[in-house]
Amino acid sequence: MKLYTQRAACSLASHIIAYELGLDIEIIRVDRATHRTSDGEDFLAINPNGYVPALVLDDGEILIEGTAILQYLASLRPETGFIPDDAKSQRLVQSLLNFIATELHKPMAQMLTPDYAPVKGALYKHVAPRLDWIANRFTGGDYLLGDRFSVADAYLFVCLNWSQWNGIDLSRWPRLEAFMQRVGRRPAVLAALQAEGLAPRGDGIFFAPALAA
Repeated sequence: MKLYTQRAACSLASHIIAYELGLDIEIIRVDRATHRTSDGEDFLAINPNGYVPALVLDDGEILIEGTAILQYLASLRPETGFIPDDAKSQRLVQSLLNFIATELHKPMAQMLTPDYAPVKGALYKHVAPRLDWIANRFTGGDYLLGDRFSVADAYLFVCLNWSQWNGIDLSRWPRLEAFMQRVGRRPAVLAALQAEGLAPRGDGIFFAPALAA
């Protein structure tokens, strides 16, 4: 399989899960400006929408959309519980993935884009109460499902990491800061971050491009 990524983008969540599961996946980096891949392909021929992640399966099938890729990867190692085996918890993970995708990922990504600079304040007003809500999920354990790490945690970790670039001060949400530190210490997460040229900042919360990358 091949996973197409860009540094620190939402594709990092799939990269993390691939490392967490120990999957044999080739990681291909996509240049944002040219859409050329690190192995010389035209990424638009793989995903005409132009964004990552994209996952090419061994039989040539192309899977796009991060939430779908996360769930597919987790299904390859069901024993890990990254997608729980009971129906109620599965529904919860699917709900959380959709919440993160629509209520956090989309507006937080827009805040990073110069075209949305005139409405950045409005986007923050949208995001802040959503961060209130997700922070309140951490009342019964270290992760969104309590004591179990899941694909939803990987996705949330990546979106929250963008806070450093869009002016969101996570100190308003101590539970989210603690979550970032906790997930950032997982060996597989550190390995994926290092592979993308990301290193922990001095605050131990965020991960930014390493100077040598």
